[in-house]
Parts: sequence; structure tokens; C-alpha cells
Amino acid sequence: MWYAIISEDVENSLPLRDQHRPQHVARLKALAEEGRLLVAGPHPAVDTLEPGEAGFTGSLIVADFDSIEAAQAWVAEDPYVINNVHTDVKVKLFKKVLP
Repeated sequence: MWYAIISEDVENSLPLRDQHRPQHVARLKALAEEGRLLVAGPHPAVDTLEPGEAGFTGSLIVADFDSIEAAQAWVAEDPYVINNVHTDVKVKLFKKVLP
């Protein structure tokens, strides 16, 4: 089943994001290699794909897990969660309709 992982960042999260990004991305790449990642990416803080020092306000990940508990357990081990990049994370069922 697909799950949407929707996160909100702490203010001025860019330094923390930069510090923990390699470990965070490695976990996403592992999901992708297993064919379990639909999409993942950050929400820019300003209306551009490269926000520079403005940074990001959170992230969206849509990935396949066996259950909501499995998705929540995966989130709990994410470097952005462990190191307080995110202030709030929601895990919700996601129904892919298009494309």
C-alpha cells in the first residue's frame, strides 16, 4: 500500500538538512532500489526549484509499506526525524490514481 509521508521543517532548517541529507537520501535510494518509492522531494520555501538560502519548509515522500505501522517505524528511524529537522510528520494512506 502507498503511504504519503508529509513533513514540516523547523525554521531555518537548511543547515540541519545539509548535515543529515546524505543519510536521509541513502534511505530513500534504498526504497527506490526495492521499487517502493513513488516520489520524494522537499517543499521550497520560495517560489523556485532552487531556493538557495531560503531553504525548504518540509518534504513529501510517497512510498510502499506493508502497513501504516511499518511506514511510521521507517519514519521514526529517518535522520531528519532523529536530528530534529522535522517538527511534524504525518503518515497517511495514499491512493495513486493518475498517471
